[in-house]
Amino acid sequence: MIANPAKDIARLPLEIVGGMAPGYSEILTPEALAFVAELAERFTERRDKLLEARREVQKKIDGGWLPDFLPETKDIRESDWQVAPIPEALRDRRVEITGPAEPKMIINALNSGAKVFMADLEDSLSPTWERVVEAQLALRDAVRHALTFTSPEGKEYKLNKEIATLIVRPRGWHLHERHVLYNGKPLTGAFLDFGLFFFHSARYQAEKGSGPFFYLPKLENHHEAALWRDIFTYAEDRFSLKRGTIRATVLIEVITAVFEMHEILHTLKDYAAGLNCGRWDYIFSFIKKFARRADFVLPERAQVTMRVPFLKAYSELLIQTCHRRGAFAMGGMAPHIPIKGDEEANAKALGMVKADKEREASWGHDGTWVAHPGLIPTAMEVFNRLMPGKNQLDVKREDVRIAQADLLAIPEGTITEAGLRNNANVSIQYMAAWLSGNGCVPINNLMEDAATAEIARAQLWQWAHHDASRLDDGGPIDVAYVRRILGEELEFIRSSVGGEGKYGEAAELLTLLVEKPDFIEFLTLPAYERLA
Repeated sequence: MIANPAKDIARLPLEIVGGMAPGYSEILTPEALAFVAELAERFTERRDKLLEARREVQKKIDGGWLPDFLPETKDIRESDWQVAPIPEALRDRRVEITGPAEPKMIINALNSGAKVFMADLEDSLSPTWERVVEAQLALRDAVRHALTFTSPEGKEYKLNKEIATLIVRPRGWHLHERHVLYNGKPLTGAFLDFGLFFFHSARYQAEKGSGPFFYLPKLENHHEAALWRDIFTYAEDRFSLKRGTIRATVLIEVITAVFEMHEILHTLKDYAAGLNCGRWDYIFSFIKKFARRADFVLPERAQVTMRVPFLKAYSELLIQTCHRRGAFAMGGMAPHIPIKGDEEANAKALGMVKADKEREASWGHDGTWVAHPGLIPTAMEVFNRLMPGKNQLDVKREDVRIAQADLLAIPEGTITEAGLRNNANVSIQYMAAWLSGNGCVPINNLMEDAATAEIARAQLWQWAHHDASRLDDGGPIDVAYVRRILGEELEFIRSSVGGEGKYGEAAELLTLLVEKPDFIEFLTLPAYERLA
């Protein structure tokens, strides 16, 4: 076995420090790592400059500036052009299931009956070194229809003959991989995720006409999309693949990106397959970007639904933009999971899913997301009924007129103690699971990933640091109050679900983040330093 395959290539500024368990050398080959190193050599400096540009934009927002449509790219928004034709494998995406790129999940999702499975290397995968490498091994085998899994109880899982189309989501630009060093520093996580998967599977998928396809998370502007464009072009040239073999769907998860959707699609014109309403991260980004602004405090998250004006505007503008450009407009996640043993509660949950998917289909979305196989029949029935064709590219939504103010409108609502406690409770439970290596967690009959914890803890910080924030009964919210609530919810969790787990460590981290005078951009960054 190769103890450190990167050292087999003397010229590489890449070092594996995460260890080499049995089988890792199959994916961490010298040749694959050479490709990852090429990506790092060519694109790390650009990625770092883009992250610095994010910080500069944040300073402007903190100082009173508001994002808006760019005057310098007005011609792109107003001129006629379209993305390259969508490949057949992505023409029908009416129901997509998402989940962490873990062997059992990959098999169940590909077998689920959904049209597409998004294998997640980002928000729903807790990035322990073991999970990062085993995800790549599992994806390699899944592409070749060779993935199997045996549970600790001896139950065997294997892929059906007919499976969903695979799309992979690498990590966002802000995340690094500390188990692989580039020039002595942690490697950009997206370079490892994209590089390993592309090296081992791209040519195989291209020959089958099934990819490689990607979801791109947390892009903040079209300059960040341009970095992915240039990576795609380099990778295709490197492996002698036809231009546009790679196709990508961009998650619109950041408030600044919504003003640049035409520009993002134009930048990725050879590669774009569509845009997705990543609504939970979008809500988080709205809170995060305006966290320091007392004039942008949102009500508790249960009241921030897709029918509030700023989210309705976001969804409808995305549909209009995509369909004008020949790209697909994907709807958002239904986080509900089937509720066993309570028929009334289960029926209510399925009714909420049905109503949400009817909204999406009737507005013009070409497909939607679910987090659990049990929701696929409900979502599929809605889109089969309201979208009899493969997609709705003909629904142009020319009635939509969205201005800056529509996308920045603060909805009316309240903050209740119950809502505040729910934020504290869910944050603690999710982060305890994440710190234990599980990034996709059922909590209160919802399947949660990092976006939920981010919304919840961001609201706790925002409410605690603005004097104008008040409970619906008039009571004040400050850091001391939120600290007390976190402590009480920690004890409640321990008494109700047991003392096992990293609940105390999670509550300690969340308390530290709430107490900090500066808002920490991503919860998972300090949490990653604590991850075993």
